[in-house]
Amino acid sequence: MAVVIGLTGPSGAGKSEAARIFAQSGFAVIDADKVAREVMEKGGKCLEETAAHFGRGVLLPDGSLDRRKVADIVFSDKNELKALEDITYPHILRRFGELIDEYGTEHEHILLDAPTLFEAGADKLCSCVVCVVADEDVRTERIMQRDGITEKQARSRIRSQRSEEFFREKANYIIENNSTSDVLVQRTKELILIITERFDYEKKKKGSPPYAF
Repeated sequence: MAVVIGLTGPSGAGKSEAARIFAQSGFAVIDADKVAREVMEKGGKCLEETAAHFGRGVLLPDGSLDRRKVADIVFSDKNELKALEDITYPHILRRFGELIDEYGTEHEHILLDAPTLFEAGADKLCSCVVCVVADEDVRTERIMQRDGITEKQARSRIRSQRSEEFFREKANYIIENNSTSDVLVQRTKELILIITERFDYEKKKKGSPPYAF
């Protein structure tokens, strides 16, 4: 049975770069953003349920989802955001389970890369959770450069998301990414070694882990 590692963290912390390093280290990667788009494809039950709740006005002429229109609705109304999550998360979780079973036939280690890992309840599918965090000023600068937005817009985006403390409290392992990409690579590779040794040991001995990170 494959070991599933959850990876999450706030915007601008460097989660995507960490996921790339896990992939290069041999992990099969499940990209939650791709899965979320997949379950919302035209003709699927998730899209049908979404249109039933929000109205046919959230569909484009070809019957696919008008993502911008849905975003305008849910990001101005927390109740509607919760409604969308209640519709989509069960479909996403079911697909996660299918992919874990599929990848687990050929891989010993799977990374579940999900920005809303905890909100979706996907952490329950994981043997442990890694969170990538960084200081707000560092994240702000990265988001500005990445998305070409102003400092005010970047900080507004950050403050609409979960706090760094939330991720620190929920994580089993934390990667602090306030330095260079080379440092992130080094720290991620070190953590990958610790995690794989820990869970390979547990699988062989079926006992307690020899150490914690």
